[in-house]
Amino acid sequence: MTQAERPLAGKVALVTGASSGIGEATAIALAEAGAAVAVGARRKDRLDALTARMRDGGATVLPLDLDVTDERACGDAVARTRQELGGLDVLVNNAGVMLLGTIAGADPEDWRRMVQTNVMGVMYMTHAAIDGMLDQGSGDVVNMSSVAGRTARKGAGVYNASKWAVNAFSESLRQEVTGRGVRISLVEPGAVTTELTSHITQPEAKAASERMHASMRALHADDIARAVVYVVTQPPHVAVNEVLVRPTDQER
Repeated sequence: MTQAERPLAGKVALVTGASSGIGEATAIALAEAGAAVAVGARRKDRLDALTARMRDGGATVLPLDLDVTDERACGDAVARTRQELGGLDVLVNNAGVMLLGTIAGADPEDWRRMVQTNVMGVMYMTHAAIDGMLDQGSGDVVNMSSVAGRTARKGAGVYNASKWAVNAFSESLRQEVTGRGVRISLVEPGAVTTELTSHITQPEAKAASERMHASMRALHADDIARAVVYVVTQPPHVAVNEVLVRPTDQER
């Protein structure tokens, strides 16, 4: 293939939450664009299956047993990626949970899981990767946010809060490092057909989310993966700071 067909040839990417959905699709898309890819997730069986499929397709893949809520594990994942794949050029902070529900009557454990995964996980991984990117004078950190990071809605208060935190963290970091060659980007999906809805613990919230997805032509994980590839394959002088991707049928 030509350089145009494999614009990430010679680059190394690390994708969190890679065992399913957007993370899985993004890992595959980055590999197809030429990158060597470290794939991190907690579910070893799914990660092993993804690794085997990607290697069968000719990709260079490093599986990482990774829980992003564990700060040490995040540091180890970045260190192993650099050691075994030769560097780190693209970090995709995709791991996340979407435990929608009302604030009144909620189980605060859902809140802790969202904040620990959606917010602290992004921060831990970024902290582990950013100094090396600054030292090399280049790199992309792509944080997976959501339309929920822009528009607050009832029934999603803490999820909204977690994604607003990701957006604020990303913009502050962008201002801090952009003059040193490192790009910080947000990808903000609307309704996507993934398994996130199945993890919602409040029955009414789960049913409402399922109805919303059924009412429209929801996005697919591949749609978001293409957006990530677009962001990280721009020329070095071009920084795509935010990409909001909603289904055509989604009003807000």
